[in-house]
Amino acid sequence: MPLDQILYRILIQGGSYMTILKGFNATLHISVLSLIFGTLLGALVCMLRMSGVKALSIPAKIYIVILRGSPVLMLLMLMYYGVFARSSLEASTIAVITFSLNVGAHVAEILRASLSATDKGQVEAARTLGFSAWQAFRLITLPQVVRIAKPVYQSAVVNLIQWTSVVGYVSITDLTRVINNIASRTMQPMITIIIGMLIYLAMAYIVHGLFALSDYFQNRKEALS
Repeated sequence: MPLDQILYRILIQGGSYMTILKGFNATLHISVLSLIFGTLLGALVCMLRMSGVKALSIPAKIYIVILRGSPVLMLLMLMYYGVFARSSLEASTIAVITFSLNVGAHVAEILRASLSATDKGQVEAARTLGFSAWQAFRLITLPQVVRIAKPVYQSAVVNLIQWTSVVGYVSITDLTRVINNIASRTMQPMITIIIGMLIYLAMAYIVHGLFALSDYFQNRKEALS
């Protein structure tokens, strides 16, 4: 069968492109929400981890160790078939909770490592000049943390998008599940899967592009100031 006919069967016939778009939207929805909530949770866990109060830092450390070391698929199945098995929550909501917990652990460790790598001498100098603790953190520590954490955080975002490919195991019709269904229907698994991989690759490069754009505007701002 000619390639154009194969692509027509995969992408057009029976409204396949609409199904792919819905699967893409499901993947994007879970990824974006998990990233937002996971980042906020990670900042909180990092604060507890570095608080110096054992009653707060030890549970935060245990959380990070367990969540970073647990396979995402196993955690998702535990939450769906165990913790929330009798709840009325939608599968997509449970997926967001699961990935937020996982992302939170990774972000907490990213922030902790970034904070540890900042120049403490600059903060001490700022305090001697009359800066408050908050001013020193906002103007000196935070910009350093963002610069140090950004490359690793970018990788975490790409990893999150890839991790969401397992949500089909809990009956969510995401991009991966849609691609698998189309491959079964058309009997063209290789070409269909390659198309799916290209879509995920495009999403990853969009993330890289957004971070590169952020760096560009930050460098321009610094150059103008």
